[in-house]
Amino acid sequence: MELLQAPMSYSETLQENITHKVKLPKKEDLKKAQLRINKFINRTPVLTSSTLDGKLKCKVFFKCENFQKMGAFKMRGASNSLLKMKKDELKKGVATHSSGNFAQAVALSSKMSGVKAHIVMPTNAPTVKKNSTIGYNANVIDCPPTLKDREETLQKVIDQTGASAMHPYNDMDVIEGNSTATMELLEDYPSLNAIFAPIGGGGLISGTCLAAKYFSNAKVYGAEPEGADDAYRSFHKGKIIPMVNPQTIADGLRTSLGEIGFEIMKTHLDSIFTVSESEIVSAMKWMWQKMKIIIEPSSAVPLAALIKNHELFKDQQVGIIISGGNVDLDNLPF
Repeated sequence: MELLQAPMSYSETLQENITHKVKLPKKEDLKKAQLRINKFINRTPVLTSSTLDGKLKCKVFFKCENFQKMGAFKMRGASNSLLKMKKDELKKGVATHSSGNFAQAVALSSKMSGVKAHIVMPTNAPTVKKNSTIGYNANVIDCPPTLKDREETLQKVIDQTGASAMHPYNDMDVIEGNSTATMELLEDYPSLNAIFAPIGGGGLISGTCLAAKYFSNAKVYGAEPEGADDAYRSFHKGKIIPMVNPQTIADGLRTSLGEIGFEIMKTHLDSIFTVSESEIVSAMKWMWQKMKIIIEPSSAVPLAALIKNHELFKDQQVGIIISGGNVDLDNLPF
């Protein structure tokens, strides 16, 4: 008699997906993702600054995902992941855990699709991001601020509701969606020599790597806070070094590096730069004052990295992914 196996838990399913060798999406897969999410996202502008170009001796192109729907690039990955799900998977809604931007992205894309969203958020999540998530009609569940608690609480929600799980970054459908920001940047400026992006869980940087690999000859550089440098250490050790108690104002980059993104980074990322908290604040303040746009601390990290290492990019064309602009105006770092 054939024995029936119990369905795998959220963490077991995730581990099952990453134990096998990561299969990269093809160039056509990224193009399909771009078409798939077209009605769910904004094609964000690319801004430049002659003042900055003169200071750094290179031409800089800012891909402004702070103008994206819900205020961050996460809308791309969340909508692609949701739109690739089958109808049966969406009947009881979707569920994820997030401290901010992915929570809002899942909530908004679910609302646009008529799907119920259950979002587990840690108690230390920025209030502005939690309120926005609730504003998109999501069911928000609080939990203690550890990855273990987040995943355990999410599993309970899935067990209780039957909702389908969505991972914030360690998921190839999310990475495919994230790649479209760089695809758009390269469509506008195909001659870029280098592209900078921040690293948190690895979903954005790995998508950036794939887009650069398929659509340009540009090199890709990651940027991290010194106080949350697990990707930097992992990249140089060749294995994931878990982040314990990250200390940085860049709340979007406190997330531990994911295995799928890391596998892509190992092959396709050229290097990672780290920056101090004061360098992050300085870059963020510069963008607010000189570019007249609101960016969050995480978005300032790649600019800070370029400023710190600009001699390496003299006379080059450099793209920077401005990942988002969701900030708590009552707790600015300057």
